[in-house]
Amino acid sequence: MPQKYLEKILRAKVYDVATESPLDFARSLSERLQNRVLLKREDLQSVFSFKLRGAYNKMSLLDDSAKSLGVIAASAGNHAQGVALAANRLGINALIVMPTTTPEIKIKSVKAMGAEIILFGDSYSESYVHAHEVAQQTGRVFVHPYDDPDVIAGQGTVAMEILRQQTGDLHAIFVPVGGGGLIAGIAVYAKFVRPDIKIIGVEPDDADCLNQALIANERVVLAQVGLFADGVAVKQVGEEPFRLAKLYVDEVITVNTDEICAAIKDIFDDTRSITEPAGALAVAGLKKYVEREQVTGQTLVAIDSGANINFDRLRYVAERAQVGEHREILLAVSIPEIPGSFHQFCQLLGGRSITEFNYRYFDAAQAQVFVGISSSGLEADKATVIGHLQQQGFTVTDMTTNNLAKEHMRYMVGGHAPCELAEVVYSIEFPERPGALLKFLTELGGRWNISLFHYRNHGAAFGKVLIGLQIPENQRQAFIACLESLGFAYQQETDNPAYRLFSGGMR
Repeated sequence: MPQKYLEKILRAKVYDVATESPLDFARSLSERLQNRVLLKREDLQSVFSFKLRGAYNKMSLLDDSAKSLGVIAASAGNHAQGVALAANRLGINALIVMPTTTPEIKIKSVKAMGAEIILFGDSYSESYVHAHEVAQQTGRVFVHPYDDPDVIAGQGTVAMEILRQQTGDLHAIFVPVGGGGLIAGIAVYAKFVRPDIKIIGVEPDDADCLNQALIANERVVLAQVGLFADGVAVKQVGEEPFRLAKLYVDEVITVNTDEICAAIKDIFDDTRSITEPAGALAVAGLKKYVEREQVTGQTLVAIDSGANINFDRLRYVAERAQVGEHREILLAVSIPEIPGSFHQFCQLLGGRSITEFNYRYFDAAQAQVFVGISSSGLEADKATVIGHLQQQGFTVTDMTTNNLAKEHMRYMVGGHAPCELAEVVYSIEFPERPGALLKFLTELGGRWNISLFHYRNHGAAFGKVLIGLQIPENQRQAFIACLESLGFAYQQETDNPAYRLFSGGMR
């Protein structure tokens, strides 16, 4: 079986559209991690992603009859551009089904390459189903983004290049994982040629379909996936990629949003290029592996898989990168509501930089302060700061890993509600499309009063909303049914300490 894939990879027709991307030395990252870190720069391809390799290889192998019927694909971005470019070069008519939430910049890019577009559904899953229906009706060939041997072989050419470019020692290759096509192609080639090299997949901790499948020893369908790293937001790993991963992938590492943002900054510091969240996954996983294993002096390769990021997401990335690097500590601190308390608190911080300071009067006895403090990056440093404040009598709650605090509370003004509201609070993911909020409010139908609302646009397909509603206990299941009917991802936050400390009603 490996020989079959080796032959397919060696014969893959990718270089009509792809270039052999450089394997760049990441100087700053290497010095900091005390290892030789190399970045495989797939972000430099003409469509700013590796996806054109698999798409072109698959389509170039179609017979004339299939080519005459045209191709169809479902994608929110990178695969769509790969298919559109391949179709343009091969003279094949291409139809791409994209979610209605797809940013305009990606739609324009696909159209510019001559592909036709159908906007359908709020998510990739809905677009995927519709694309299959259209394929059956029209006879078009469906070009799968990852679960196809010819696509996998095209992506496998990345490994072929790496082993040609790095002929000496190579400890591990870190690969971002969505549906699994890229890691399957890299793993099957690399393990055949150099079985000593570790192949390590990296997934977001809220979209780890391969990780969960390997744990269960069967493919699983995630109930929902995080959408920050939209390029790998896949609910189920592909069948063929999973079969190959079980044989050739050594392990999967999961990383959180803050760690991904820190990795985007790491890549920028070394290359002055800005990668998309999915493209920075491998670097985030590489850093986590080095910290866990305490390896030094090794050569490590990370696949920088793409640079298709919306400009308006950069604010969010910059805000979260400091926390991801462990260089910002976020704390909720209770201090006496008396003159001089702020001064005493700041004196205790010594010469540390305060990155954020939020406060609003609420109680005559105590003040709740939300504060960001610069850190050395070491976990022990945070413990030192918290311990020092507690020794001086301050009550401290660590908010550094609290997503509600980072995504909503730090930006909200107005403080606590003036009285007990019998309020329930939820964070909800809204699709970024016209009418989404109106649809939600219409579904509520005026049954419950909205007592809190906060939303920020992060330039993604979905936006996160924090909402508080006054719902009697006996009607709360009806509200859950409303959310379920809309298909929005949600999480109750009523007991979250960030909400309790900074926005909850008087008790």
